[in-house]
Amino acid sequence: MPIGKHVVTVEGLNLPDKLNQAQQAMVDCSGTQCGFCTPGFINSMSGYALSTTSATVEEAISAIDGNICRCTGYKSIERAAAKLTEKLASKDQDHPLEWLVANGFVPEYFKHVAERLSEIKLEYHTNGQIPIGGGTDLYVQKHDELHDMDLHYLFDKSHLNGISFSEGQCTIKSAVTVSDLITNEVLLDAIPNWYNYLKLVSSTPIRNIGTIAGNIANGSPIGDFTIILLAMNARVTLTNKEDVSRSLPLKDFYLGYKVLNKTADEIITAITFDVPNAQTQFNFEKVCKRQYLDIASVNAAITVSTDGNTIKEVHASMGGVGPTPKYLEKTSTFLVNKTIEAQTILRAEALLQTELSPISDARGTEAYKRLLATSIVFCSFYCTFS
Repeated sequence: MPIGKHVVTVEGLNLPDKLNQAQQAMVDCSGTQCGFCTPGFINSMSGYALSTTSATVEEAISAIDGNICRCTGYKSIERAAAKLTEKLASKDQDHPLEWLVANGFVPEYFKHVAERLSEIKLEYHTNGQIPIGGGTDLYVQKHDELHDMDLHYLFDKSHLNGISFSEGQCTIKSAVTVSDLITNEVLLDAIPNWYNYLKLVSSTPIRNIGTIAGNIANGSPIGDFTIILLAMNARVTLTNKEDVSRSLPLKDFYLGYKVLNKTADEIITAITFDVPNAQTQFNFEKVCKRQYLDIASVNAAITVSTDGNTIKEVHASMGGVGPTPKYLEKTSTFLVNKTIEAQTILRAEALLQTELSPISDARGTEAYKRLLATSIVFCSFYCTFS
C-alpha cells in the first residue's frame, strides 16, 4: 500500500448527480461495451485531465496506452480521448484543480486531498532487506508474497532521484524513471528520436514508476534500457549498507542469467554515460510482435563516433540473443578505425553472429533471432548514417 498517497478508484471519480467529463466522453463516443476495461480508461483519462498543462490528442491517447480493451475497439475510445482533449483546451493553468472541479472533471473533495494528506503521520519502512524500486516486475512475479517480504522502498528517496549533467556526462540516480528521461530536454536535444525510442519501452503507467536501476538489476536479457545504456558505455555505481561505493562498467555487471556482479547488500545508486555530441550518433531498434506494449524478440542499440567517414569509437549491444544483455565486444572493437562502407558492415555482421547464442522460445526460433540480428545491424547503420 503506498504511504502518504491518495488512491482513487473509479468510484472515487463519480459526481453526485451526473457523469464526469471522462465518463460522458466515453458514453458520447460509444467507447464502452462489456465494461470490464472501462474503469481503467476512466481513471487514466481523469488522471490525464489532472496532470496535463497543454492537452493534445497524442498525449491523451498516450495516457491510456497502459489500458487494454478486447471488445469495444480502440477507435471509439480514442475519439473519447479526443473529445476530452477539446474540453481541456480552456483549462485554467493558474487554478487547475478549482477549474477541473467546477467543470465536472473530478469531484469536489479533490480540492481537500492535499490538506488531508498533510495530516497523515508517515511511517516509512527504510531498513528492509530486499530493495525495491518501482516494483513493476516484482509485483507481477510475487504479488501473493509481498505482504510478508521485508522490503526496502527506494522509489521516493530524494537522494536517489535526479538527472544531472556535467562536462558532457549524464548521471542518472537509481530512482529515475523512463518518464523522467523521456521528457529531459538535454537528452531530447542530443539524441534524435530519443522520445520515439523511449515510447517503445512498455506503457505510460509502467514508464511512470519503473526505475532505470530496477531495469538494470532485473537482469533481463531483453531489458530495453539495459540495452540502451550498454550501447552508451554506461557505468553503474553500487553502494552497500556501510555507504561504501564502487563503480564498474555496465558491461561487466552481468555474470550469467540473473547473476549480477554485486553483493547482497549493494544497491545501484547511479548510472553515468557520455551524452552523444555532434560527432556521435545513437540508434535503438526493437523488434516485437506489437509495436507498443510488448517485450522484444530482439532489441539492439549502437553508439558510433566518427571523424569524417572513419569510425573512431563504437559501443554496440543486443538483447534476446543470449542469457544476459549482450555487449558486443568483438563487433565494437572490429569497427574501430574502419571506413563506413558496405564491406565493413558485412564483415561486422559476420563477426556479430559469432558473439550470439540465441535459443528458440516463445519469442522466436534461434534462426529467426539470428536473422533479426542481421537485419538490425543493417538497419542501425542505415538509420544512423543515411
